[in-house]
Amino acid sequence: MSASETIIRIAAKGDGITQSGKFVSGAAPGDIVQADGTLEHGPHHQTPPCRHFGKCGGCQLQHLDDEALSTFVRDRVAHAAEGQGMTPGKLAEPHVSPPQSRRRVSLHAVNGGGKPSIGFREGGSHRLVDLRECHVMRAELFAMIAPLRAFLARKKGKYAIDIELAIVDQGVDCLIKGLTLEGLQESEAMADFCRDNALARMTLDQGYGAETLWEPEPVSVTLGGVPVPYPAGTFLQATIDGEAALMAAAQEWLKDSRFVADLFAGLGTFAFALAGDSKVLAAEAAQQAFLACKSAAGISRKPVLAMHRDLFRNPIRAEELKRFDAVVLDPPRAGAKEQIAQIVESGIARVVYISCNPSSWARDSRSLADAGYRLAELRPVGQFRWSTHVELASFFLREDAEDLAG
Repeated sequence: MSASETIIRIAAKGDGITQSGKFVSGAAPGDIVQADGTLEHGPHHQTPPCRHFGKCGGCQLQHLDDEALSTFVRDRVAHAAEGQGMTPGKLAEPHVSPPQSRRRVSLHAVNGGGKPSIGFREGGSHRLVDLRECHVMRAELFAMIAPLRAFLARKKGKYAIDIELAIVDQGVDCLIKGLTLEGLQESEAMADFCRDNALARMTLDQGYGAETLWEPEPVSVTLGGVPVPYPAGTFLQATIDGEAALMAAAQEWLKDSRFVADLFAGLGTFAFALAGDSKVLAAEAAQQAFLACKSAAGISRKPVLAMHRDLFRNPIRAEELKRFDAVVLDPPRAGAKEQIAQIVESGIARVVYISCNPSSWARDSRSLADAGYRLAELRPVGQFRWSTHVELASFFLREDAEDLAG
């Protein structure tokens, strides 16, 4: 680099980029990269709040101020659309979740010479960062780390354990994989741990499948105002506010639809939010999630019909979709190529596509655009604060059905 350059934006993986295309780690928009490679901080560079930043793989963007972080979330989604030649009719201001709002986390624990470590892995490594603070997870979840560390300190020998924590209606839900309880004494110690920490549930997988060890009352999560049974480890939107932003988008865009197909429905996050004026088919492959959604629909008497169906191997066919006014889909990161092809063939008027991967969304959205669907609105959502992981809600209208937009 022969002269100083200014960082103009943040790339998808979190590095700063100069006008000439140089990638600079740890840079923020407005930073100056000197000729010798040193970085002069600009107006959007902030001091990272967490002592683990730079080592912990949980966050990549704590050095950005709120304005730069919001811009990154917006641009990540907008560039995905632009890369496929699509311009949204409206690009909404991004929703970014606040600090300490993450309601579910996946942690790891290892026995480092008799001293347990619990935390996230380092970026690009299997080494573990033993968390002493965290600015993304909710306080209730972080408060469990010290008691877990103390409990595991009693365990002898080497181990590598996965720990999933989630906030449910009854408190903190804990799923531990890879921990073996030896004998009555360790089992009683686990029961004491659950009681002393007022856990909503403890589920343990000792290598033979998940087994519930502690659950004083049935665990649930409230979705769209409906308490839904929560199977341990089942997918939840990362934050309550992010979930609300995504649900609000679907409700606004589909408010006049009478019959809606909710595909990759999970526990029914969007199905229950839409059910009322709309009747909703909720299709999901994971058996436990399907059964939870079906149970909640029956108890609440909401007009939700749960269907157990693998939409990758057996997508809802075009002829089946013709009976619906609209479809909402929230597929895994791989996207929904096969299901999109059936949606296109059906000619359904309204499509709400929720995505956790702008790249696969852009590929699928190009198929919709080629079939005559207009990208009416795009809403970026950053639930994983300070992470390069970005989500979105999008609304497509079939060009020959514009009068249905309301």
